[in-house]
This record gives sequence, structure tokens and C-alpha cells, in this order.
Amino acid sequence: MPPIQDHPLRYALTNELHARPAPLIPVPSTAAFLALKPAQDAAARDRGLDRAHLIALLDRHGAPHPAPDANHHAGTLGRHGVKWENHTEATTWVAFAEGLSDRPFDPAGFDLFPADWLAKAPGVRVTSILFRIESMPMADGACDEAALGSKLDDWFVGESLAVARVLDGAAVLASDFRIDPAGHVRMAVFVHPDQGARRVGRIVQRLCEIEMYRALSMLGLARARLVSAEMGALDRRLADLVTGMAQAGSRAESVLDDLMAVSAELEQLEMSASFRFSATRAYAAIVLDRIAVLRETRFGGRQTLDEFMRRRWDPAMRTVRAAETRLSVLSERAMRAGRLLSTQVEVARSAQNQTLLASMDKRADLQLRLQHTVEGLSVVAISYYAVGLLANMALPLAEPLGMEKPGVMALLTPVVVVGVWLALRRIRARLH
Repeated sequence: MPPIQDHPLRYALTNELHARPAPLIPVPSTAAFLALKPAQDAAARDRGLDRAHLIALLDRHGAPHPAPDANHHAGTLGRHGVKWENHTEATTWVAFAEGLSDRPFDPAGFDLFPADWLAKAPGVRVTSILFRIESMPMADGACDEAALGSKLDDWFVGESLAVARVLDGAAVLASDFRIDPAGHVRMAVFVHPDQGARRVGRIVQRLCEIEMYRALSMLGLARARLVSAEMGALDRRLADLVTGMAQAGSRAESVLDDLMAVSAELEQLEMSASFRFSATRAYAAIVLDRIAVLRETRFGGRQTLDEFMRRRWDPAMRTVRAAETRLSVLSERAMRAGRLLSTQVEVARSAQNQTLLASMDKRADLQLRLQHTVEGLSVVAISYYAVGLLANMALPLAEPLGMEKPGVMALLTPVVVVGVWLALRRIRARLH
């Protein structure tokens, strides 16, 4: 029996489930995350430039290259582990090394990324994170909340600090999501002593995804603010046009031209913002999903990551959704106004057509009367010439009988007139 035939995409789609494994990060360690994207049209960027940028870094350390069509790569650069991923809009890097510096969140943790190499990056920084990963301080077999809280107070801004136990107590995560003087977001991961490097890698990967997609989703807020300003002006113009439509004496043609201009601007605005708004919805869903996967529980009465996001970040997402809805409603209003104006123009044209038809009926009636008059005159004219011809033909026969020409014409005239009239009626009947 021949082997069963596989779908041509079976292996590719199955391997996609395992395409981005989490790095193995030991404890204690320092990790750095970097997300880059072009300032404009990131989704349509030349991904070959991202790959060339990766290879330039690998070649500095003599590291092997990824496969030609790879969109992710993991390896080691000296004493650092590194992971590279190519996403729809961004390229991300995670670098980590075992051990901790004496200075918490030392900017030297980013030294793996040389300054001259960063300057040639095919994009700009969306976000960057410095991780400090260390063992959870323990007391009597449980987390020493006092010792851990003291570190957090020293490292982060208390007003913005979000802390939570995650994954059934496997770790404690903390961040204030602020940019420090070195330009990075600080995140601390305190790991329970019985956790392995693979689980730590998954935790760090989730935090990287939360911060990256949070940063990308905030691009939607900037677009929403820009669109809202333009929508305000278009909304006022549309309201003025609709008000003008209700006023007597307004010329529908000029109003229609103005309405078409507003509709075209709205369509262009919607097209320019649609990708960013839809991407923001997708990124927001990923952020909430990644937070839910962490299974947070409260630590020391402080706000969790979920609470922080819902208080500080969710209002921005609501603003984006409101702008998207308003743009859609405004476009629908313009379409309704266009349909209403088209109806108004059609009604006006129908009235004009009725007037034109009435005028045509009147002209047809006049033409019919004129035709009848012309027919009467035609009978007289034809009869006149026909009587003359017949009289000339009948005179030679009438003279022997003692009849003169006037008498002959008098006898022929009634007969000829009646005959001509009957002939014209018959011809007209045939035509009709």
C-alpha cells in the first residue's frame, strides 16, 4: 500500500507550534531585551536588512548563521546566550549571562549590543528591558517578603510599582514600567529555589512579550490622538453640510461636491489608520493573554501587573477603540448624508422630468392641432389642382353637350374634395 500523502503545509504548520522556544536562563543572571522597528511601514519592511544586522553581530563573535529563511535564531556569543526573533512589525533580541553585577540594573548589561552596531540598526528602539534575575530570599522555607520588599523600594518608583507572585508561587515579578536614566525599563524576577532554567526562560519571555506588545499597542494611542483632531474638523464640516441640505434654496450639486470631498477625506483617514487600529487590538489581546498565563496572586498588598495595566494602560486602549468607533460612525454618517442628498437630487430631477413631460405633452397637442389644420389645407390645395386637371380632361367631352368649363368645374369640385379627403384619411389610418 502506498504511503498516505501529506498536505504540503503539514510539517511547516506543525513546526510553527515549536518555532519560538523559550531560552534557558540560569539563576542568578542578568538579561537584556531590545525591540527595534522602522519608524514607518514596519510591516512592509525589508526583512533582509534585519537578517543582515543579525549576521553582522554573529560575525563579530564567529557564531554560526541561521537558516536562510529563518525568522528566529538562538545561540551563544561569548559568555552570553542570545535569541533573535523577527515579528510582523519588530525585531527582538534577548541576551542573558549568568551572574549579577554589584550595581542593580547596571547599564553594562547591554554591552553585548555594541554602540556602533546599534547605530546601524534598520529601525528605532521601541522598548528595551534590563532584567535582574535572582533567587527569592527565603525565611523558614517561605519567601522573605520583608527582605524582598526592601529591595523593591530601593530599585523602583513606589507609585508605579507592580508586584505579583506568578505560576503558583514559582517566582515574584516586579516592575514600575518606567524608563530609567540609561533608557531601559527595569524588571526584577525573584525565582523560587526549586525552579529550573527552562521555566525561568519562559517567565522572562512572557515579560518581554508583555512589554513589547504594550509598547507597540501604545502607537495606536498616538494615531488615535492624531485621527481625533482630523475627525473633529471633518465632523464639523459634515454637520454644516447636513444643516445646509435642510435649508431651502441650497444647490444640491454644490453640496454634493462638498460632501464627496468630506467622504473622500474620511475614507483616506480610515485607510491610513485601519492597520494601526487593528494591530493595536491584536497587541492588546496578546498583553492580556500573557498576563493571564502568569496566574498572578497579590504580593504584600501591592498592585499586580494586571491591576497596573487596567489602571494605566487600559484607558489608552479604550481611547483607541473609541477613536476607531468614532471614525467608523463618522464614515457611516457621511454615507447616510450622501444617500439622503442623492435622494434629494433624484426628487428634484423627477420634478424637472414631470415639468418637461408636461411641456412635451403640450407641444404634442399643439403639433396635433397644427397637423389637423395642415391636413385641411392640404385637402383644399390638392383638390384645387385635381379639379383643374380633371376639368381640362373633361372639357372635350362636355362641349358637345353644351357645357362650358365653369359648369364642369362646379360639378367636379365636390366629388374631388370628398375623394381627396377620404384618401388622406385612409393614408393616415394606415400610418397609425
